Amino acid sequence: MGRLMPLVAERLTPDTAPGSRILAWEGDVGPAGQSLPLRLAGALHALVLDGADAPLAAAYPPNAVDDDTLWQAVHGALERHPERIMAWLDRAPQTNEVRRSSILLPAIWWLLSQTGDRPVVLSELGASAGLNLSLDRFALDLPEGTAGAAESPVHLRPEWRGAPPPAPLPLHVVERAGVDMHPLDPGDPGDALRLLSFLWPDQPERMALTRGAITLASVRPDAGDAAPWLAARLGTLRPGRLHVVYTTVAWQYFPSETQNACTAALEAAGARAGRDSPLAHLSFEADGQRDGGAVTVRLWPDSPERKLLARADFHGRWVDWRG
Repeated sequence: MGRLMPLVAERLTPDTAPGSRILAWEGDVGPAGQSLPLRLAGALHALVLDGADAPLAAAYPPNAVDDDTLWQAVHGALERHPERIMAWLDRAPQTNEVRRSSILLPAIWWLLSQTGDRPVVLSELGASAGLNLSLDRFALDLPEGTAGAAESPVHLRPEWRGAPPPAPLPLHVVERAGVDMHPLDPGDPGDALRLLSFLWPDQPERMALTRGAITLASVRPDAGDAAPWLAARLGTLRPGRLHVVYTTVAWQYFPSETQNACTAALEAAGARAGRDSPLAHLSFEADGQRDGGAVTVRLWPDSPERKLLARADFHGRWVDWRG
């Protein structure tokens, strides 16, 4: 990707329909805006993944070619598949970083250490395809050994920093659900291709983890705004269970009205929570530092303040535990 994107910037011309559209695109095309480079990268990678363009696949990893050969293959794909690439440009990228469960799992272990071991209910806001809703089916390789589902096709291997992790506890997830404005169905081949296309083609481990998580997925997130969905989820207390509401690099993209409504719903539900029906809000979001984000938690009824548990890389490559 570090070679492909500069080539696009230097050599793309308006002599193909996708090229003409890209060069005339208005607004912020970068990662803080409409992520136009990632839209194009996903479109090209999808042509490789499903075998639709053999010349392009021959220039992509694991094959090694020079810049001229790579660009000839890309330009040829723009000529051969304009309609498909244009359709990919129409939609914002959608990813579902499985390695963020490297942060979620120890955070939930910490919560259970506070509430006592009990069944867990998961509610994910901005869930994309909901792959991380299967976190109890993943394995987490830590300095002390492997925790979780040892036979899982998803083995997470973060670089662990800071304090030792919380004592691993077997997770008994009895209910899992998520919401997204434009959810993907991991059981749909087209949606699975879309998820995989936005991974870098030279990151085989990340591709393997996502493919493994797709095989484990059992829930498709609901479609809609997070605020009314969450209010409905929180309308019922769940005695004997720990209800964990969480986001991973999603809250920051919600409109302020949605953020305010979700916060109000959490506060109202927290006021009703009891020791037999604890509620947690787990957040992994940007904290203004470039190397990663903050993992924070609010637990009702015992914790009136938000606690910093850890900092972590946005892709789950390292976890600096503070809790």
